[in-house]
This record gives sequence, C-alpha cells and structure tokens, in this order.
Amino acid sequence: MTSTTPPAAGAVRRMASRNRDEEHRAATPLELFFDLCFVVAVAQAGARLVHALAEGHVATGLLGYTLVFFAIWWAWMNFTWFASAYDTDDALYRVVTLVQIAGVLVMAAGIPQAFDDNNWTVCVIGYVVMRLALTSQWLRAAHATTGPERRTARLYAAGVTVCQLLWIGVLFVPDGVRVWCFLAVALAELSVPALAESGYKTSWHPHHIVERYGLLTIIVLGESVAAATVAVQEGFTEHDGLAHLLPIAGGGLLLVFAAWWIYFAAPVADRLTSMRASLTWGYGHLLIFGSAAAIGAGLEVAVEQSIGKAHISTLAASAAVTVPAALYLLTVWLLHSRHSKRGTAQQLVLPVSALAVLACTFAGQWAVLAAGLVAALTVALGVTLSARDPASRQGPGAQLP
Repeated sequence: MTSTTPPAAGAVRRMASRNRDEEHRAATPLELFFDLCFVVAVAQAGARLVHALAEGHVATGLLGYTLVFFAIWWAWMNFTWFASAYDTDDALYRVVTLVQIAGVLVMAAGIPQAFDDNNWTVCVIGYVVMRLALTSQWLRAAHATTGPERRTARLYAAGVTVCQLLWIGVLFVPDGVRVWCFLAVALAELSVPALAESGYKTSWHPHHIVERYGLLTIIVLGESVAAATVAVQEGFTEHDGLAHLLPIAGGGLLLVFAAWWIYFAAPVADRLTSMRASLTWGYGHLLIFGSAAAIGAGLEVAVEQSIGKAHISTLAASAAVTVPAALYLLTVWLLHSRHSKRGTAQQLVLPVSALAVLACTFAGQWAVLAAGLVAALTVALGVTLSARDPASRQGPGAQLP
C-alpha cells in the first residue's frame, strides 16, 4: 500500500510506505533539523582531527576521524533512506526521530574521549540509542505491512539489533584488536541493506534521496567555512599574521565554493535505478562527506601552522588541505560527474584537477591559495567545455563542470 503524501502530525497513523514516484517529494523541516544536529558531531570529529594533525599525530588522528565519521555517516544514512520510504510525520514518528537526534548528541559528547583516550563507551551509548530508535521504526513498519515488505522490515530490525550488540561487545575487546573488530562490525553494518532488500526493495524516492544528500553536503561545506573562519579570527586576534592568513582564507573560500559548484554539476536521481547503483552511490558518499568536512579541518591546521601554534611543517599543513580536497574532487567525479561528461576533455577535467591540487602541496605558504585557484579554474574550464557542447547545455545542471 502506498500513500501520496504523509498525514499531518498528530495522532499515530499506520506506517504505510510512500509512493516511489510521488511528486513534489521534498525534505521536511524535521529532516533538516536532523541534519543540523548531526553536523554537531561532524564538527566535534573535525575539531579532534585538527588537534591530532597540529600535534603531528597523523595516523592516530586519521584513524580516529575515520572511525567516528563512519558511525555518524552510517546512522544519518540509515535514517535518511528509511524516512524516504516510510515517513508518516505523525507524533510517534517525530518523537522517535528526536530520540535519534538525542543519541547523536550523546555520541558527539563522547568524541573527545574516543580520540584522546581510546575510550568509546559514550560514543557507543549514543550510537546504540540512535540505532535502537531506528529499530523501533522498522518494527513499526513491519507491523503495518505484509508479505515480502514485512520480511524486509523485520530483516532490517534484526540486522540493526545484532550489529548494536556487536558494537557493545567491541568495548570489551583489548585495545590492540579493537580496530579490526571495528572493521568487521562496520562490514556487517554495510551488509544489512543488501541482505534485507534482496527480496523486496523499499519504496525510497530517488529525487528525495538526492536532495537529502545534497543538503547534507551543503551543511558540511558550511561547517568547513565556519571552522576556517574561527581559525582565521583567532589568528587575527592573537597575531599580526595578515600576510600569512589572507592566502589561506582566500584559497579556502575558493575551494569550498568550487566544491559546492562541482557537486551540483548534474542531476543524479535518474541514475539510481538499481540496488547496486544506489548502494555504490550512497556508500561512496562516506568519502565525499568525510573529505568535505576534512577540508575545513585542514584549513584550521594551515592557519594554526602559519601562526606558529601547530608543531608540524608547512608541507604537512598544506597536505591537510590539499589531500582531502583532491579526494573530494576525485570521488565526486567517480560518483557524479563522469556519467554526464561527453568526450575525453570533459572526462579529464576533475581527475587532472585532483592531481593539480595535490601538486599544490609543495607550493609552500601559497599552497592553499594555489589549490583554491586550481579549483576555481576547474569550474571555469568545466563551464567552458559544456558551453561548447550543445548537448551539454540541455536540461538541469547544464553548463556546470
């Protein structure tokens, strides 16, 4: 059974699946609120990454950032795809979603302990709160459906529950093997959607999903701008570092502006036609979101190094910006842009740009500005090449790189 629009919030409703072809399916205020609260955890992860990189603890910082960001991204993604298929927007649905938000705030509070002391207890507690709330949503969907759809909902509920028990178990393993246990449980988490939807595909809405991912990308990029702004402000307050900070600020803005432009280069929803394509696209965004947030952390590190607060070389500080920026460009090309490019020249723009951004690492104190200029030229070149191809000027996203 499907319904074209969700009922107004109020009394508890039957959780019927949404129509996959529903018109005007847009993100709701609750979903936007959910995203903003999740970015609190992203900001915490970014702050600890800055601290680790500034102290020269690159391997430890990157590992902790990856582990934390996976948990944040995975909880967000699971809610997003569930909401696309079953959002009733009634009172019970709203309350359970708010519980998930509370869970991510608990997890955010535990991020410093996880990074500094390898103590993941608070993070796991917050994560379990989020996931148990999601489990209740799947059980509610199972109660309201029949046949293969009910089986899928039950498989989701069972898979999420088992994984949460495994996460709790990870807390009790020795530190030396904890990373490997984390990897094993993460793979188990990633397998749940493929297994649950093997017999029945939930009715998520492609255009709604693409909008949700795009909105989180915007919010994460905005967080990068905010983080870099605070760092530059601190530099102006404590040091007379105008000559050093302006190139970083200018280059950082160009990078973030270009990152936004390039992400929204072409429509993607029409490509999400199979489970394989959807999982590849959805899972691949771990690198997009993670690298976008890391750009902001890298800009903070570059600022701290330029004013003498970071105990690392100029080369290392530059790499903190250029490496995630290059990864972002390459991942966006793999997931988005390459499917809408025509001809070798258009296909090579982003991969070559990623290599050029990496090369900017060796530009000394001008590295961030050089990377920003490369990103801006990438956008300009993409627009120019699209304008020369009549077929590229048709439809949404025309004349974008």
